Amino acid sequence: MLYLLPVPLAENSVAQTIPATQSALINTLKTYIVENEKTARRWLKEMGLKTPQSELKLHPYGKHAEKNDFSVFFKELEKGEDVGLMSEAGCPAVADPGSDIVAEAHRRGIQVVPLVGPSSILLALMASGFSGQNFSFHGYLPIDKSQRARRIKELENASEKFRQTQIFIETPFRNNQVIEEIVRTCSDKTRLCVAVNLTGEDERIISLPIEQWRKQKVDFHKIPAIFLLMK
Repeated sequence: MLYLLPVPLAENSVAQTIPATQSALINTLKTYIVENEKTARRWLKEMGLKTPQSELKLHPYGKHAEKNDFSVFFKELEKGEDVGLMSEAGCPAVADPGSDIVAEAHRRGIQVVPLVGPSSILLALMASGFSGQNFSFHGYLPIDKSQRARRIKELENASEKFRQTQIFIETPFRNNQVIEEIVRTCSDKTRLCVAVNLTGEDERIISLPIEQWRKQKVDFHKIPAIFLLMK
């Protein structure tokens, strides 16, 4: 089986976000497919790993890994061994390249088992007060400022047209610029929710109309954040 193992979103949040059954499971696995090996080893330790890490086999699948040949990821699975799939944060295969691994597992007839754990997308949606019946996740916005402004306006228009919550993320060092761009671009009554460091000790969730955001003084530079728009 390929177990999809969520990992914490923030430091010191294992107890509140990772079920004890998952901590027990990781001590039965010897092989993992991971987005980032260093991060995976740290989270395994924090989640209660008792197996010596020297006995583990980790296959990196992140952006620098070679993905033209999937066979390296499936050697143990094809032998009937159970394997864990881990993202760098949150749920694997959600806004995460692990979806390629899951798709390949299905093609090979390998059972996929998703496990309970934190998802910044759903946690932010829950806390926003926006529509949870109709929502769309868009990943990252364009880096170019003019393209980003156009994209923000497109998302605002789509939210109004379809009564749909628009969700997106950004590289943490651009958080403040994105908020400034949203405030410049969107209408006064459009609502913006910014959820910062979810599940962390300094978690902060602000959900206000744009006209009130103009009065806010925030600095979310280099802090994990997720953005939601609703018009």
